[in-house]
Amino acid sequence: MAHSPSPVVAFWFRRDLRLDDNTGLVRALQSGQPVLPVFIFDRHILDQLQDRDDARVSFIHRQLHHLDQQLRRFGSRLLVGYGTPLELWKDWVVQYGISAVYTNRDYEPYAIRRDREVAGILAELGTAFHTFKDQVVFERDEVIKPDGGPYAVFTPYSRRWKQALAEDPPTPATIPPEGKWCAAVNEPIPTLDALGFAPSSIPIPEPALPTALLKAYAERRNFPGQPGTSRLGIHLRFGTLSIRKLVLEAQKHSETFLNELIWREFYQMILFHHPQVVQKAFKPAYDRIVWRQSPEDFERWKAGKTGYPLVDAGMRELAETGFMHNRVRMVVASFLTKHLLLDWRLGEAWFAQKLLDFELASNSGGWQWAAGCGCDAAPYFRVFNPSSQAAKFDPGGAYIVHWVPEYGTPAYPQPMVEHAFARERVLKTFKAALAVSSV
Repeated sequence: MAHSPSPVVAFWFRRDLRLDDNTGLVRALQSGQPVLPVFIFDRHILDQLQDRDDARVSFIHRQLHHLDQQLRRFGSRLLVGYGTPLELWKDWVVQYGISAVYTNRDYEPYAIRRDREVAGILAELGTAFHTFKDQVVFERDEVIKPDGGPYAVFTPYSRRWKQALAEDPPTPATIPPEGKWCAAVNEPIPTLDALGFAPSSIPIPEPALPTALLKAYAERRNFPGQPGTSRLGIHLRFGTLSIRKLVLEAQKHSETFLNELIWREFYQMILFHHPQVVQKAFKPAYDRIVWRQSPEDFERWKAGKTGYPLVDAGMRELAETGFMHNRVRMVVASFLTKHLLLDWRLGEAWFAQKLLDFELASNSGGWQWAAGCGCDAAPYFRVFNPSSQAAKFDPGGAYIVHWVPEYGTPAYPQPMVEHAFARERVLKTFKAALAVSSV
């Protein structure tokens, strides 16, 4: 495409891979200038991925082709770059005559740093940088304590969040019919191979939330052998669903499901206000814990060969599908940190590598909750018993039998650690660490 005869504005797709109810996109189309839709395969992110057949990359790639097909109806196409955002924007601003870049905000430390740098480069080129709230209902300082500080406990946060929702309910945005689009860009979307990846065979659930599932969510969500959860995590992660529309549906049918969406925003804002939680405990005293060093035990946990069938079923489900039931996530995380006394950061990194719905804020928050060192965490002396959890939440054994077919045969290993011993060991270790920190 030649240099534009008149200025255009760009909309930068990131964690919002949809045309429907996309705040930043709508604002770009309201600018009165033609909109050039773009996406960047960021090398800073892709180069950190370890699996060449990462299902999330395949999912993004498919969704970009879907967006491109949708944009053709408007006489436009999606411009997709592969590289570093700074270098690509330097080239694109000049090549396409971009007067402003519109995008939706992200709250992860890398994203905040990247956007600050991009804004600086664009300013030098005389190009404006506009960001908007889209992936959450309330952000930054919109839900804060009466003293003006951020919440660190979920229950009062959720009460204030719901109050704010009642005072200012979300209104989904629609593409303005008068919006102008930039003419089609004749540059093909890079292939997965060109990005250094291969197609994944892991299927992705459809972005649908049946009303019947919502109505039964509270009763069925804790039982991994039943289809009682939404499986929408990956769609929320990459924005193929509108959080506003999902919240409005949850309001009508399930307070419990709405609370789960609020947990997501709670962790997003914890990360925004306390970016150190990526690598450090929210409660600094817990960084004094002396974790065991046992690569062998960690490998058995990853492989689902701990001798505890609910733990093993969860780890095998994760490896094969990129998904793990939320109840089981709590059990396997507790087992790693409490039974094996291994650092929560090991488990967080493994989940980051394998989960389809990996979300830095929720992943870090969930692992610290399980380890007892996070905000609003389960107390450190709460140690899940994997056997009683299995009896309570998989009473018929359907989940375990599906993922651990050798359970009950000589081929299945004995438990790698005895529950009572592990509980006594972790309590002693945590007490010693906290006693030192209080001196």
